[in-house]
Amino acid sequence: MEGESGSGSGSGEVKKQKLKLYSFWWSTCSFRVRIALNFKGLKYEYKSVNLLKGEQLNPEFIKLNPSGNVPVLVDGDTVVADSLAILMYLEDKYPHHYPLLPQDIHKRAINYQAANIVSSSIQPLQKVATLKCIDEKISSDPDVKLAWAQHYIKKGFVALERLLKDYAGRFATGDEVYLADLFLAPQIHAAIKRFNVDMTQFPLLSRLNEAYNEIPAFQDAMPEKQPDTPLASAS
Repeated sequence: MEGESGSGSGSGEVKKQKLKLYSFWWSTCSFRVRIALNFKGLKYEYKSVNLLKGEQLNPEFIKLNPSGNVPVLVDGDTVVADSLAILMYLEDKYPHHYPLLPQDIHKRAINYQAANIVSSSIQPLQKVATLKCIDEKISSDPDVKLAWAQHYIKKGFVALERLLKDYAGRFATGDEVYLADLFLAPQIHAAIKRFNVDMTQFPLLSRLNEAYNEIPAFQDAMPEKQPDTPLASAS
């Protein structure tokens, strides 16, 4: 595991933070947290955990997160694993550094629903461990794994389009970025870049993706811009 400096690109940068983020460049779960840290203007040290090399199973990392997944946030003596838990921790500790949830309770519920569709109905079915299991137990044909991932991504995207059609503005639940957007942006990015999903079927999500691509806090969190991306080592 390697460490690199990271910095928030949101407004109102918070100084003298000692945050460490254990992350992997293409992990959509880590991507969510990087976006939040950027919006909240929180500096952090980037600690790379290479999922493809199995570094998440190293005893050193298992001590931080027994489930062996990224991301993990270390804040002094506090260790928080799982992207949603980390986001809620950041929201509780730094509520005034760009709120991740709207005040309106109904809009909050929509944000929770959208985040849950991504985190429970899509992402677990496309993750490295799942596709590796398919490769070992069902078929080593790359087309089989791709079709599997695409099926569940599209199914989830259909649900998201239906859920958000009456709430979306510039972003998922209005004209401000909230929790739902932090889950949607990484998932849409992965659908396009890793799983070749035809986004013409999903006009609302495509429009949101265009909006995300205009904002530095999203762009700076992109997998391609992380210190452990293969593109970084090749440049």
